[in-house]
Amino acid sequence: MSRLPAFSRHCALPWLSALLVVVASPADADGLFTLKSENDIYSGGSDGHYTNGLEATWSFQTSPEHWLNDLADRLPGWSSGELDGGAYRLSHQIYTPLDIGEEALDVSDRPYAGVLLGGVSLFDSTPHDDWRRLRTLNLDAGIVGPAAGGETIQRELHHVLDSEKPRGWQYQLHNEPILNLSYETAWIGREHLNGLEVEYGPNLGFALGNLYTYGSVGGGVRLGENLSRSFGIPSIAPAQGGRSFFLPDQGFGWYAFAALKGRYMAHNLLLDGNTFEDSHSVDREEWVGDALVGVAFNWDRWQLSVTHAWRTKEFREQPESDSFGSLSLAFWY
Repeated sequence: MSRLPAFSRHCALPWLSALLVVVASPADADGLFTLKSENDIYSGGSDGHYTNGLEATWSFQTSPEHWLNDLADRLPGWSSGELDGGAYRLSHQIYTPLDIGEEALDVSDRPYAGVLLGGVSLFDSTPHDDWRRLRTLNLDAGIVGPAAGGETIQRELHHVLDSEKPRGWQYQLHNEPILNLSYETAWIGREHLNGLEVEYGPNLGFALGNLYTYGSVGGGVRLGENLSRSFGIPSIAPAQGGRSFFLPDQGFGWYAFAALKGRYMAHNLLLDGNTFEDSHSVDREEWVGDALVGVAFNWDRWQLSVTHAWRTKEFREQPESDSFGSLSLAFWY
């Protein structure tokens, strides 16, 4: 296995620090900063498969001179006049087999992989009489492999927590640059129920790139107070940059949510293995489904959301479905 020892062991944290400065730059006034943690420990699951994810997002309204307006004008079906906002995003993810204490390669379980991504998103919303359409376009670039630092981060974290030492990272995916485009559109209706508001509707989407290529269909529902102050259901990987937004300085609000999503996975680098080199891989399931439930609380300039996710088997020899959780904290700068 070809590796870049010095680079792979030490580059991830400087990348994260430098890109976080870009993501959290105050150049875009009145931005919403969101820090999201995804981990199987939140759901009581084992330390395997999608074992950890961390995402930082800076969402903002775009001024007329912002470069995202020029980008929107160049894209088919988009325009700066309809652009509702944008976001910068930085994420890191770690994937492992179930038995991280096994030194030998388990060919029946998923590969070790670290993923480091930086991305940009465009948002627009089109209001109608009693419903609205929301659209999100995401472009992500990054790297998978030793350069993403997954091995170093997991080893050091487990050392600090005195947890089981992962022993199979020598079989992780090789370094490979990533470029991925994803799009989702949702149609949202609103009703009132016993003094509460209800939002619901279907969504369609797709992703195209060497990390993921898929088509998706799903639907979601939110139930709570003052839903017009917020919109969006927190996303879970492989979805990138789902918009979960709220208006600041409007007191306390809350909502509960549930969602279902199905994907036809035409390609998943993290299961199919490297594109240009031989690497460990497993037989991917083509149809994968997610179920999400959770709750979000807004107060003044802060929002806290908690999500629990169940996912069907992603590869053929996977013994059972996975579950993991997500915690998200957002605040207006």
